[in-house]
Amino acid sequence: MEAGRDRAQAAAHTPPSGILLVDKPGGITSHDVVSRARRALGTRKVGHAGTLDPMATGLLILGVGASTRLLTWIVGADKTYEATIRLGAASSTDDAEGQLGPEASATALGEATDERISAGVAALTGELLQRPSSVSAIKVDGKRAYARVREGEDVVLEPRSVTVSRFEVLGIERGSRATDVRAVVECSSGTYIRALARDLGEALGVGGHLTALRRTRIGPFEVAGAVRLEDDLPAALMDAAAAASRLFPVVVLDADQTRDLAHGKRVRIDAADGAPVGALSPDGRLLGLVDLSGGVARVLVNFPPEASS
Repeated sequence: MEAGRDRAQAAAHTPPSGILLVDKPGGITSHDVVSRARRALGTRKVGHAGTLDPMATGLLILGVGASTRLLTWIVGADKTYEATIRLGAASSTDDAEGQLGPEASATALGEATDERISAGVAALTGELLQRPSSVSAIKVDGKRAYARVREGEDVVLEPRSVTVSRFEVLGIERGSRATDVRAVVECSSGTYIRALARDLGEALGVGGHLTALRRTRIGPFEVAGAVRLEDDLPAALMDAAAAASRLFPVVVLDADQTRDLAHGKRVRIDAADGAPVGALSPDGRLLGLVDLSGGVARVLVNFPPEASS
């Protein structure tokens, strides 16, 4: 009886761990989501993979406990967004939360035909050198760019290489003072959708900014599988092994290999080369991520037992 009670108490105090897919609502920051998750899960060890602006909604991936170690690989995954770009005025922040510049004339808006919009979108597809939005989290001399802008500095960031693999117009709605372009964008990590809106508006000579943004995918994870903040977050935790199996190829080790890997030894495995590869115990727990080369696995990162609990 006492042994069973002790085991139950130990389980009750096991730190939560896993990956959590959250459908972020608009109007709150990504840090707000992390704070709410910390309270709901009863742990401070929560991080996220890829910030969403307060205006944006959609998929935000949280790592909890030891599973935060997976975020390093998730943050660099490609992403899909649904966006609305308003043509007719630029914005100080490249989105609807900034101060709008002068409105384009009706004549200029009329000259931004469907054909010219399509051509502008095509020019912003593929391998690009993109100048990030000045109001971004990129650090300039140790300080976030957005903080410098708020202090009145004129910040111009260096262009960065990004890949926009898909930029497709879903619909165009014309008004007397603006034209809204609904689009879907698939892109590499580090791509700024706000910058695409800005650059499209500049190319058309009418100015442009983002009015809506929803992230629908990060790597293999879809927003359709995400929960809301008011849902049961502990019940929605995906264990580390399940997450790793969606991110990487995996191998299942035997008992001897499991023991050796836990001790940091190189383990011989009959499997295809790759890195990273998820190494699972016989009972399906994620032991770690390994670099598998020439039939020998070298540990990249280990996961303690609670990582898959």
